[in-house]
Amino acid sequence: MLELVDIHKGYEGKPLLNGVSARVAAGETVCLLGPSGSGKSTLLRIIAGLETPEQGRVCWDGVDLAPIPVHRRSFGLVFQDYALFPHMDVARNVAFGLKMQKLAGAEIDLRVADALAMVNLSDFGSRRITDLSGGEQQRVALARALAPHPRLLMLDEPLGALDRNLRAQLMSELRRILHASGVPAIYVTHDQEEAFTLADRVLLLHDGKIVLSGKPERVWSDPGSVWAAQFLDAGNVVEGTIISIKPPYRVETPVGIFELGRDVVPVPVRDEVVPSPGKVGQAHSKGEKVNVLISRRGVLQGAQGNVSGVVVDVIFRQDGFKVTLANGLDFYLPDAPKVGEKINLIIPQAAIKCLS
Repeated sequence: MLELVDIHKGYEGKPLLNGVSARVAAGETVCLLGPSGSGKSTLLRIIAGLETPEQGRVCWDGVDLAPIPVHRRSFGLVFQDYALFPHMDVARNVAFGLKMQKLAGAEIDLRVADALAMVNLSDFGSRRITDLSGGEQQRVALARALAPHPRLLMLDEPLGALDRNLRAQLMSELRRILHASGVPAIYVTHDQEEAFTLADRVLLLHDGKIVLSGKPERVWSDPGSVWAAQFLDAGNVVEGTIISIKPPYRVETPVGIFELGRDVVPVPVRDEVVPSPGKVGQAHSKGEKVNVLISRRGVLQGAQGNVSGVVVDVIFRQDGFKVTLANGLDFYLPDAPKVGEKINLIIPQAAIKCLS
């Protein structure tokens, strides 16, 4: 098991990683998600041994890896630019790391065949790298990383150079390959679709720290903070004031009054406090200003809706219509209203969260 303990690293005199701690369990795929420049790739290089942290430890099964050089860590790396050797054919590219390990020829041939089969390139061994598509080259890079049987696989924005359709195709295939291999993996990306598709667990990196960790569905539905909600584009974020601290807990905003979810467990501190949904145990006072996340989905039109507005834009999506109102909110609806029409929307309690 990989464990990161209080990793610190600066860049040009400024902190880039500021106390990162995390674990990757056996067979688990963890996606490190964050904006460009947040330190994701630097953290991956520290794990690989290509960079040294200013503070903190990288451990495997409790053993500090600091004195262990890159080539002895038994970690596989896959980069966005593939880093393949154009003068070698596919099979020799995959075999490169195995030859560095000085394995016998028969063992090398067997592992190359197994790795190419895993990425569905069994008939490509004699192909030239320059004759392959971008997606095929990325699968060769993955096969090369898997062939030495690494104890950890690290992937740094591996699909970033591919077009949208190819990325979508490879995301599903990559998920299959990672699960089939059983190798624990850290996948670095700034793309939430990739993270949610591939990850068993998502780590959200911001200001040099892991600010959110959990299964993709939990991270999406309960981002916890304004920054996370906005980065993930998890819904509409509006400011509000708590006006009722007894069930139903209510928040007044410029776009309507909302009841908070029923799954909140009150904290008996005093009469005028209410815990924040998504932050059980954190109390708010009546009259306190809060930020509210309103989901775009699960919303229906109705005569007695708790949000109303004039439609200013309607965009077709494969899973419905994205409808934007004059008050700045947008929602996904199954049917398209007309631009200029005033509509009422029913926002269920489950679609409302308080943010820190």
